[in-house]
Amino acid sequence: MRNLLLSVATVLMAGATVAAPAQSAQLPKGTAHNIVLVHGAFVDQTSWKPVADILTKKGYNVTLVENPLTSLAADVDATKQALAKQNGKTVLVGHSWGGVVITQAGDDPNVSALVYVSAFAPDVGESLASLAKSGPATEGAAAIRPDEKGNLYIDPKVFPSAVAADLPAEIAESLANHQLPLNHTAFEAPVDTAAWHDKPTFYVISTKDKVIAPEVQKIFANRMKAQTTEVAGSHASLVVHAKEVAAVIEKAALVK
Repeated sequence: MRNLLLSVATVLMAGATVAAPAQSAQLPKGTAHNIVLVHGAFVDQTSWKPVADILTKKGYNVTLVENPLTSLAADVDATKQALAKQNGKTVLVGHSWGGVVITQAGDDPNVSALVYVSAFAPDVGESLASLAKSGPATEGAAAIRPDEKGNLYIDPKVFPSAVAADLPAEIAESLANHQLPLNHTAFEAPVDTAAWHDKPTFYVISTKDKVIAPEVQKIFANRMKAQTTEVAGSHASLVVHAKEVAAVIEKAALVK
């Protein structure tokens, strides 16, 4: 999976390299220097690579969380471990399922702002399962299937059009066939903390998303009173629209 997602970054960010972090003085005074990126279900942390490359080159300290996807508690723990290693203000960012994770983990005192990218944004007592039942049905949500162990994945035949319609077809198909499934217990677990009640919040709405309907994303953003940005992308907008997503994260980093 990692090599496949790195190939996505190679195709879409040709010529980009990961630069060593610049001196903090190059960032505006008061900026949060730390960015922690939390990936969604069915992929790994390298889905954030195009965004991470952009931010790293600008001098931010970027950490990619590797979610085990075995339970909400396990993913929250992985995120909190990453947050514990940060020194100072940190922007916590989640894509898709990662939005559930940052909602629970974002109460860390170092977290200065939250950024949701085509992400679920539950309130206390809500789970991914309950959120999935609200709003219009989508092609991607309808294609979620359990395997023999109860782990969830998206039907590989539907994945390319539902999740990654704006990626090259061969890459979308490869991602479909090498998914990292989400354990069903994570799907059903409610959050008992909703950090967005107390943190400045931003939301990137993907207007061509076929996994989380854009209308539902707008409901999440409005409920959180988030600053919103729209991109004309699929659920994979964090890759295809990496520059726009990175720009929103930079705005969040400037929050006082």
